[in-house]
Amino acid sequence: MNYHTPASFADASRIAAEATGTTRFLAGGTDVLVQLRADIVTPDDLIDIKHIPGVREITQNADGSWTLGVAVAGAEMTEHAALMGDWPGVVEGMDLIGSTQVQGRATLVGNLCNGSPAADSVPGMIAAGATVTVTGPEGTREVAVEDVPVGPGRTSLAKGEVVSAVNIPARGENGGDAYLRFIPRTEMDIAVVGCAVSLRRDGDVITEARVSLGAVAPTALLVEDAAKALIGSTLDEAALDALAAAASAACNPIDDKRGTIEFRTHVAGVLAQRAAKIAYARAGGEK
Repeated sequence: MNYHTPASFADASRIAAEATGTTRFLAGGTDVLVQLRADIVTPDDLIDIKHIPGVREITQNADGSWTLGVAVAGAEMTEHAALMGDWPGVVEGMDLIGSTQVQGRATLVGNLCNGSPAADSVPGMIAAGATVTVTGPEGTREVAVEDVPVGPGRTSLAKGEVVSAVNIPARGENGGDAYLRFIPRTEMDIAVVGCAVSLRRDGDVITEARVSLGAVAPTALLVEDAAKALIGSTLDEAALDALAAAASAACNPIDDKRGTIEFRTHVAGVLAQRAAKIAYARAGGEK
């Protein structure tokens, strides 16, 4: 195995593009190192991007948007008061991944690019309207988070491409978000269903909304019909019922030992209602 420590994302992209065997990027390592030790994947080229300048930085830009380096750990996000204040749902999703030890290494980008439909951080990013910057042989491009996973364990990134930043929009006034999941145990488990809601209020009326579901389809979903059920409402019972129906209708889950199709479909609607209530309260100024 060849181990590389590029000094820039352009260098990392070049190494990956020229590699002829199995390639993996190393940021936090909580997925790739486990896969390596379990003999699931043995990379021919392991490209460690932790040494590239800026990869551990959390930056709020002049317009209020956020740029997160690809090696920022979940624990660092949780401890960042301003980011937590703007996007608690995004941080909450990341904070649910693994143990305290894992939180010290796990990253948003690793969770996204691992391609798990049940990844806890992904629905929150989708609901937030987050994008990632991708560096490749042809330069850089910006990709919506919902367009990165294309199936279990697969992404839309081409050979030689690497995610080089996470971009989260400005929160703005009167906005709130939340992420909830259902798991069989109280902690340290994989989501059976996950749901994130981000919305904005004008007084009591919801003017903007995005709803995302995880673990109910081959990839995390952006559910536009669920958002439409919220916009223009005051989150009354009719809106909540329409939200739950739209969330359940979007599901395309599997039957397995952790949950049936019927159960996952029902829980998606329930979690959507609960997450919307939390996001709505936060948008109204509640903590």
